[in-house]
Amino acid sequence: MACSSYNPAPRIAFFTDSFHETNGVALTSREFERYASRHGLPFLSIHAGERTLWRSEGAGETVELRRSSLSLPLDRGLSFDPLLPRYLNQVTRRTRRFRPDFIHFTGPGDFGVLAMLAAARLRTPLIGSGHTNLHEFAAQRLENLLGFLPAPIPRAVSLPAESAALAICLASYRSATVCWAPNPELIEMVRRGTNRQTFPMPRGVDTSLFDPGKRPAGERPFTIGFTGRLQAEKNVRFLAEIEDALMTGPVDDFRFLIVGDGDERAWLQRRMRRAALPGTLTGELLARAYAEMDVFVFPSRTDTFGNVVLEAMASGVPVIVTGSGGPKYLVGSGENGFVAATEAAFIDCVRLLMREGELRTRLAEGARAFALTQSWDATFERVYQAYREASAARTASSASGLTRAPGRERRQSPQLR
Repeated sequence: MACSSYNPAPRIAFFTDSFHETNGVALTSREFERYASRHGLPFLSIHAGERTLWRSEGAGETVELRRSSLSLPLDRGLSFDPLLPRYLNQVTRRTRRFRPDFIHFTGPGDFGVLAMLAAARLRTPLIGSGHTNLHEFAAQRLENLLGFLPAPIPRAVSLPAESAALAICLASYRSATVCWAPNPELIEMVRRGTNRQTFPMPRGVDTSLFDPGKRPAGERPFTIGFTGRLQAEKNVRFLAEIEDALMTGPVDDFRFLIVGDGDERAWLQRRMRRAALPGTLTGELLARAYAEMDVFVFPSRTDTFGNVVLEAMASGVPVIVTGSGGPKYLVGSGENGFVAATEAAFIDCVRLLMREGELRTRLAEGARAFALTQSWDATFERVYQAYREASAARTASSASGLTRAPGRERRQSPQLR
């Protein structure tokens, strides 16, 4: 008679470079911690905070580390602290007591480096997840900074910078046992560049918060919406080009609702004539802003997933995205929005939805229906299944004598407990 053995949930130490900020990685990290807490899973979350602290609740533990004054700014609220390894002894002790099966890091930033150092000391296997196209971000921002130079020069300078940034990213993921990525293109790039098994790690959406029922009653101008960081890599200046094109069209009663903040916000305020820019919104205010929109436009070419696209869909808003990056994998053209191959096609799609109210209604219903299938729980259940598969593979290899389970002997050693 066969006996089934108890298979406990893997113990995960999760190091993330972004947690409290307003971006997709931070949102995913916060939702991951909440998922583990809701399900009573052993989860150690290590990230930056305003002050250094440790707290424990149920099966979960949190370590927040304050970055130093020498941190290098990367984005609003996000930085790289070259002195973060000063916490290595403290983090190693805390992580050893937690006894993780895997150390999971979200990228090659300062907390990713700390994760790699801790994993090497503890001889614990690493898991890496890619969430952003850092190499493309670096190239886009460099081109933007050099925009005052003649046309060929910024691109000529940015190409080697992009290659160098990609090499750094892939080198960090080669330190991992297995990897995750949010879309098929990035999965293939990481798999090819690291020779590591790479699992899909998409993202979810809160369909209770983002709900078409929050749409305000009454007449209003046709509202074209955007939500996200107002940075060069989001291609937000294209919003002004859309406005210019629509000013010559048959529909005159329209406006833009552009939610977010960043270096490009002042330019958009100066340049656009029919745009409201309320800044960063969260919670109910953000949900109501989405619900006011008639179409959501997302001209970014570098996003790996596009949480905001899912949030707009959950709010019953059809979306238009470019043919580059991860958001196109969320959109079925003619079902919940459109994928535009060119800038001209992008503008044509906006015009079409301005004219065709019945089409807009059908796409809005399709957007909501798709979002209802994309819960955070479903996302992280797949992640934990991949953890279990990786753990089973390590156990099988250890049992066959091919490898030994890294770090197990050290964690069981009395003098280190």
